[in-house]
Amino acid sequence: MLAIGQAAMAGSKPSLFNQAGTVSIGGRSSMSLFNDGDAGSNGSGIGGQFRIRLSDRVNTDWFYDYLTAPIGNFAHRQDQHIGWSVLFYVLPSTTERQLFQPYVLAGHCFDYTRQMANADAKNSAERWSSAVQAGLGTHINLTDRFDFSLAGQYMVHLGTDVHAHQHEGRVEFHREKGGSLEGHLLLHLSFNYKLFRAW
Repeated sequence: MLAIGQAAMAGSKPSLFNQAGTVSIGGRSSMSLFNDGDAGSNGSGIGGQFRIRLSDRVNTDWFYDYLTAPIGNFAHRQDQHIGWSVLFYVLPSTTERQLFQPYVLAGHCFDYTRQMANADAKNSAERWSSAVQAGLGTHINLTDRFDFSLAGQYMVHLGTDVHAHQHEGRVEFHREKGGSLEGHLLLHLSFNYKLFRAW
């Protein structure tokens, strides 16, 4: 009788990844599809994140990304993002591990961009801005603790914009007056490991 009761309790215990308070850490690779002027070349980079799960349906993602992209054949850009997103799980949680766990996300980040001439790194321009992002993603839960995640999000930068141009063989950078809503699509592939439950 005791063995049957213990087995029933073990079977009904929620798995780690379905519970609030789970803290995860991971790394990710990113692709940035820029869509603005001469800086419209695709970029790529790496980053990392940690997650703090607030409830069965809500998770938070705190991240850092470093990306690079060419600007024609005469300059290049470096972008750094540091920010956070809220993940809302579309499907209700269960006590069993779900292979696919889709979510919608929205968040905010701070962005530092530096554009440099290929022939002279001292010829450069930089910009600080704030950004908001939203998108869709899914976890692919290989075990209760380990997952791969795929996400796509559109990020809109709120601030002045800098453009690079080549004039008579010299690279020139122009800062636009007033505000700008420069946007680009970000695609992320990440791997994550659930460390512990904080509560």
